Amino acid sequence: MSDRAVSVVRAGALTTVQDRGRPGHAHLGVPRSGALDAPAAALVNRLVGNPPDAAVLETTLNGCALRPRSDVTIAVGGAPCRVTVDGRPVAWGAPVRVRAGTLLDIGPAVSGVRTYVALAGGIIVEPVLGSRSTDLLSGLGPAPLTDGTVLPLGRELVPHARVDVAPQPAPPAELVLRVTLGPRDDWFTPDALRAFTSRIFLVSSASNRIGLRTEGPALERARSGELASEGMVLGAVQVPPAGRPVVFLADHPTTGGYPVIGVVRAADLAAAAQAVPGTPVRFVAVRRR
Repeated sequence: MSDRAVSVVRAGALTTVQDRGRPGHAHLGVPRSGALDAPAAALVNRLVGNPPDAAVLETTLNGCALRPRSDVTIAVGGAPCRVTVDGRPVAWGAPVRVRAGTLLDIGPAVSGVRTYVALAGGIIVEPVLGSRSTDLLSGLGPAPLTDGTVLPLGRELVPHARVDVAPQPAPPAELVLRVTLGPRDDWFTPDALRAFTSRIFLVSSASNRIGLRTEGPALERARSGELASEGMVLGAVQVPPAGRPVVFLADHPTTGGYPVIGVVRAADLAAAAQAVPGTPVRFVAVRRR
């Protein structure tokens, strides 16, 4: 294998390879996938001089540790965390030159959930349907990282950025999700619709890359029975029989049989990726465009 590679020393709770995903394959039953916090992934790519579609690492809660086989420029963003090289602190949110054989440690998230690590040249695992993203639902793409995994890197491009004009927003203290009601809002009682758009929910610890699950008031249906399976889109808010809304994220199924009460604006989903369990959630109804 080429020296342009990194070895995984500590994989962390869940670290996956992600890029901009594989949209356009829902008719084949293939989810979009891709980085949950797309702006954070794009920013770290810019900081190391990568193209916007380069693959990065997405860590979950407790980071990861890597050992490069050759000198490489890296940038860490998304959820704030401590970053060290051979135990010495280095910058978060800025490009850092890491020497071959040293240990790059991305620590636990201080706030937020998902940290992104870009390596100059990008991670060049084999693409599937045009994307290098790991999809936890379908199993497409590379498996989640394990200790000892070796990831090949592309050719480093120069120069890289020293600063970036786009600020990295802090993880949300309160998650506000703008939602367009429908297509199945008529399956719920008027009281349920009022509760959905006026009550406070909480992010559940059962949330994952497939969906942000909530705790809070149960939304009562006006109709009994079940729907035939129909197509699901990114940001769809599905309500299972227990009545607690689930916001579909990047690895969501492409079909489902529970009613969708509304769809969250795509621009709000990056914040959902960084909302820790217990974060208050408010759904704000907006008019259809």
